[in-house]
Amino acid sequence: MPSSTVDAFLACSVMIILVLSAIVGVTKLMAPYLDDLSHRDDEGRFQQLASYILMSEGTPSNWGQMKDSVPTSLGLAKADSYLLHELDIDKVSRLNSRNIHSLKYSELWAALGVKDVFFQIEVKPLFEVSLSPLSNSTQGNQNVYQFRVATRKSGMPLAANLNGYVAVRNFVNEVASSTFANGTGSLTASIPNSLNGTALLLVFARAQTNSQIVSLGTYTFGHNSAAPLPNETFTRLSPLNHVLNASLFYPATEILKAQVFTFSYNFTLTQKAVGVQTVEYLIPQLLDSSPMIMVLTGQNGSASFAEWVSYPQLPLQVGVDFSESVAGAKIVSFSSVVTVNSALYEVVTTWGGLG
Repeated sequence: MPSSTVDAFLACSVMIILVLSAIVGVTKLMAPYLDDLSHRDDEGRFQQLASYILMSEGTPSNWGQMKDSVPTSLGLAKADSYLLHELDIDKVSRLNSRNIHSLKYSELWAALGVKDVFFQIEVKPLFEVSLSPLSNSTQGNQNVYQFRVATRKSGMPLAANLNGYVAVRNFVNEVASSTFANGTGSLTASIPNSLNGTALLLVFARAQTNSQIVSLGTYTFGHNSAAPLPNETFTRLSPLNHVLNASLFYPATEILKAQVFTFSYNFTLTQKAVGVQTVEYLIPQLLDSSPMIMVLTGQNGSASFAEWVSYPQLPLQVGVDFSESVAGAKIVSFSSVVTVNSALYEVVTTWGGLG
């Protein structure tokens, strides 16, 4: 399938699902009838349950922002939205087990309130971005790094505009590029040789056919230093209600800089509070159809780091592992395009029941 076909498919899917809808409120009327769907194991029943989760706000309607609260009814929709399938950024983030305020599957299952089904929720970008190093050379007083960038949807090429940032210690370099119709391109970033430590490359890719279709890729490497340790080695980053909670794993950990990045913007984060091995930062509300990436650079003894988290905290998968389903279980999946913070993502819900 050529790139133009992939672009057209994405554009058509988005147009269908982003129609302004006055029927969102109708889903609130579905709740009393959920029990009427019990003891039905057909595809129609599961589809209604999937629609209910995506179109209902849940109870309370702002449960996503309420940290450790557990909803009494499950719904991921943003309160008072006028768009079909617009999800709340914090309700989505609380589905990610890496967030300190995440919900357990047992809590989600109880909140749904339909006891004879089991399910899985997956939320992810509409296409994939992969990064790999091409070259590294010294030019004057800086090192120049070149990376290969590939943008694909289910293996098919996708043309995209690229905006990248490389962060190491207190230094940030912003660069722009693009991928072509074959879904490949390159990006070049420079770092002064006076610096050393863990460097993080962030690349935001925006589909050329629709500015709301955005994905991202990351690549960590050592600049004049040893190979870096994995993300979340020194910190656990949890965004919620536009506050970033940073839990520091070691007492000697020092934060050098905290930043937020989107396709169009990057800012230094304002510190909100400091506790015992915890720091909180305010996350700005930016008018950009893009995920936000928060990056903390710092050091722990002689080891430097550049660790990150996305907001909404994606990709994620929560629920039953259907690869280990019991014999005789009926499994059905549904895919939907949703809006989160003005950008578009894919939600796949998978349902099962004993037939």
